[in-house]
Amino acid sequence: MIYTIENQVFSVSVESKGAQLKSIFSKETGIEYLWQGDEKYWMGRAYNLFPYVGRLAKGKYVVGGKEFAMDRHGFARGEEFSLLSSDDLSMTFALKSNERTKAVYPFDFTFLVKFTILNKSLTVTYKVVNDGNLTMYFGLGGHPGFNVPFDGGEFEDYYIHFEKDCVPTQVFASEKGLITPKTAPYNLVDGKNIPLKHYLFDNDAIILTDVLKSVYLKGKGTDKAVKVSYPNMENLGFWHMPKTDAPFVCIEPWMTLPANEGEPEVLETKKNIGVVEKGNSFETDMIIEIIE
Repeated sequence: MIYTIENQVFSVSVESKGAQLKSIFSKETGIEYLWQGDEKYWMGRAYNLFPYVGRLAKGKYVVGGKEFAMDRHGFARGEEFSLLSSDDLSMTFALKSNERTKAVYPFDFTFLVKFTILNKSLTVTYKVVNDGNLTMYFGLGGHPGFNVPFDGGEFEDYYIHFEKDCVPTQVFASEKGLITPKTAPYNLVDGKNIPLKHYLFDNDAIILTDVLKSVYLKGKGTDKAVKVSYPNMENLGFWHMPKTDAPFVCIEPWMTLPANEGEPEVLETKKNIGVVEKGNSFETDMIIEIIE
């Protein structure tokens, strides 16, 4: 089921399956900023990645000394969430652990995704609650796709922009999408920009660490932009379907990275893994702002 919140200038729609964004729409300009899905390229729009980000080595991981199998990006994107609460400007969706989740992830949890709008800003608040008696380990991330172009021009007229000069570190992945030991400085054009080219994604996502906590999607010849902020996320991915002319780009803040090459990872020792003790919770935000 699809639910919508709106004010005078802005509307946001969310599907209960996966608590996935379906629309980010400006009433003032009539522009739909969110990618609307196309089977030629990618039918997703804005997956919520939980309880794992990316691929697992051999499709498996280890926690509590036991091995489990899980699909790429975890299971939240395929689960039906319940609408927990809503008002004119916000709505909260909840996924509780169940027989399906416990078969691949042995924790009792509640995963909450709250959407709140203010003017032309959308805050997506993720909250992970440990409902069980075990220390809980998890990965978390966003995967929103944005139309490119969204205000005239061509795909290659658009670019990723950082507000300040920076030199992120690129993390390289294997052909299987697993993290390798290789890293390198990712040199931005003029110290701040990544001009969009379809070939950038021929080897899958660009994965960066050591990044600023916000980034813009901008285009030549337009003052309109999309700003994505991720105050507590350490990694950032950019992606569209490899080796295509897909008219979108995903800006993906990630708390954790995909698995390393080799044997299945042990969650207790994975770098940057989320940890919630019994009876406690973890919360973080992703903010999407439309600038017009």
